Amino acid sequence: MTNLDLLTAADVQLMQGLAQRVTATHPHLVNAEATYGELAWNWGKSHAAHGATWPRRLWFAGGRLVAWGWAQLPHRVFRSDGRSKDVTNANLVYQIHPDHADLIDEIIEWYGQVAAGLERTVVPTAADELALKQWAAHGYETDPSSLGDTGFWTQLNQRDLVDVAEPVLPPGFRFRTADEAGPEAAVRAHVDAWAPSTFTAEGFQGVRQTAGYRGDLHLLVEAPDSTMASSTIMWLDEVNRTAEFEPVGTHPGFRRQGLARAMLLYGMRRVRSLGATHATVACLGAPGHPRARGLYHSVGFREISRDAPLVSRQA
Repeated sequence: MTNLDLLTAADVQLMQGLAQRVTATHPHLVNAEATYGELAWNWGKSHAAHGATWPRRLWFAGGRLVAWGWAQLPHRVFRSDGRSKDVTNANLVYQIHPDHADLIDEIIEWYGQVAAGLERTVVPTAADELALKQWAAHGYETDPSSLGDTGFWTQLNQRDLVDVAEPVLPPGFRFRTADEAGPEAAVRAHVDAWAPSTFTAEGFQGVRQTAGYRGDLHLLVEAPDSTMASSTIMWLDEVNRTAEFEPVGTHPGFRRQGLARAMLLYGMRRVRSLGATHATVACLGAPGHPRARGLYHSVGFREISRDAPLVSRQA
């Protein structure tokens, strides 16, 4: 194995398996970007465009994956409004099984090698005291852009599915699935909600091919004029009987009508019928980003962990 081995679909499945094992015993130590659903979503939507800039390294013990690092190196992003953006820094997503926490130093060293000479960011969980100590020892500091009311740090939220209210849509709206509405409608719903978006038909094809994607759990709300006004994908982790919402978005022209709230409730009742006992969703946690957090709190979600963004500008 070399430091330039690129991330593959098979690797992502192994990484999802580690996410499931950590979730089962130490859910507060699962990085927000390393959850079962987030791994599938991020890999699926972007690997065709950016996979050539994704080196990875895997660590095994007793034949099982116990740690991994996924470096995202500089690349160009194309958006739905026709503009592009150059990402000039490196970012690391990683996960370590708590029984092998001492591997953090090897991950830090490997990241420094593959991203040498670049500004480097990483987002460990705030609860991982050992990792935070070791990142600091290697020159990483709190990312200034994460501070203050408009900081971009993420919190992971959870709720049980014991008592989920009945969803109520405005007259003329109805729930659909991506299986029913088709790929074009599913892509349009996401692009409209997140414009300017980097999501494409090719990206959606990648998402559909990931482990864990189910078209019957890709939910949409159709407006009376046939616009797909809101959408979300639910990732069902049958091992832990949890379901993760990622992403969640509503068309700007249909916001403040209760569509996302109804969709979340509908989704939770749907996965509960499939055996799920808990649901999770991530959102920005700083005070200056209240909308998503307020929505999720309104349907019973509460924070279980948060990330601690770090940056190193050392060569």
